[in-house]
Amino acid sequence: MKRTLVMTSDGARHPFRRGLPQHVTSGTEELRPIASSDNDWRLFLLSFTAFFIVAYSFIA
Repeated sequence: MKRTLVMTSDGARHPFRRGLPQHVTSGTEELRPIASSDNDWRLFLLSFTAFFIVAYSFIA
């Protein structure tokens, strides 16, 4: 059984949610996983290396 957090009464909704398109709040679309790419790993390694260098330079 698929559970979604969709409010059915328009009176109880927040003004921001009322301004969103119907397909955003309907909950009928299936969520697709985001495919990771090599760019994600490169960015992670670059950030990790930069943090390591900064931390090491403060200690030294």
